[in-house]
Amino acid sequence: MDSSEACFKLRAEFGGSEDSFDDEQPKVLKETIPELENGWASYGNFQLVGNGKVTSDACGKYLSLKGCIRTDLHDVNCLDGKNYAGKVYVKVVHHWCNKPSCPVCFKSGWAVREAGKIEGRLKEASKRFGLAEHIVASVPLRDYGLSFGDLRARMVKAVYARRVIGGVLIFHGFRYTVQKHWYWNPHFHVLGYILGGYGCRNCKKQICSECGGFEARTRKVYEQDDYIVKVLGKRKTVFGTAWYQLNHSSIDVTKKRFHVATWFGVCSYRKLKVTVEKKKELCPICSEELVKLHYSGARRIVKDRGACGYVASFVDDLVDGDGSVNWCEASSGSCE
Repeated sequence: MDSSEACFKLRAEFGGSEDSFDDEQPKVLKETIPELENGWASYGNFQLVGNGKVTSDACGKYLSLKGCIRTDLHDVNCLDGKNYAGKVYVKVVHHWCNKPSCPVCFKSGWAVREAGKIEGRLKEASKRFGLAEHIVASVPLRDYGLSFGDLRARMVKAVYARRVIGGVLIFHGFRYTVQKHWYWNPHFHVLGYILGGYGCRNCKKQICSECGGFEARTRKVYEQDDYIVKVLGKRKTVFGTAWYQLNHSSIDVTKKRFHVATWFGVCSYRKLKVTVEKKKELCPICSEELVKLHYSGARRIVKDRGACGYVASFVDDLVDGDGSVNWCEASSGSCE
């Protein structure tokens, strides 16, 4: 193994893809990591999402109940092995301001909405470019002080050099230590497409330089730009990956509309035209569209998030043992 290969492996391990920081980090790297303001996830203009002020008193408050009362379609054996005959699916709906800075709404509101947009756009892109891979690209120490615009431009150049042809960039300004401490370590998570696909996942070769695959390319280009670019394990869902990465992304608090997720290459707005349809909320049992519900039963439905007994969604009996109907569409007034 030559010195450049050894250096790549060292940085890939210690500066790696996960938001963690090993106690065995080389001293030279530990000493060059900038101190954060007040020891918290804030550095210069950047702040971890969910650490601003609550937008309004309405954030996270109960709005309504939605669900599906098509019990005639619920008498089936679902993938979870259960049969929901006679059961109504119910979802508790809350108000979200959809601001990434809001500590109440960033995870269940903003991140859910943004992950849905990413999922929809990549679904269309995958029809043309194949499987979207989860890639992480780490910034070398010399570029830590660059503006976000310059940093993003260099990152796009770095992934292009490794034949990543397009996708979405999600900016992370911080990583997290095992001692529960955030530190400034700018990097980008990418959900994107590699020209010719990523064929290295099941490769049996011991030396990457023997082929022209992604792992060989990223090591070779690393010698020139010092950017660590890695493909992570096979993701389960685009939505789940995007939602998780958005949950601990970073924003520039001086910008009124800072975009955490930005598109590039073949997925840019100029090159990929996608007609976005309003996503309907569907019943997970029968796939019918959810409607607003009214409850006339005797028991108390816990509607406040964080309260004892709260669940975001559940199934319930349509009819009580005495024959009274518990659930009906809200537009119908009463459940009779």
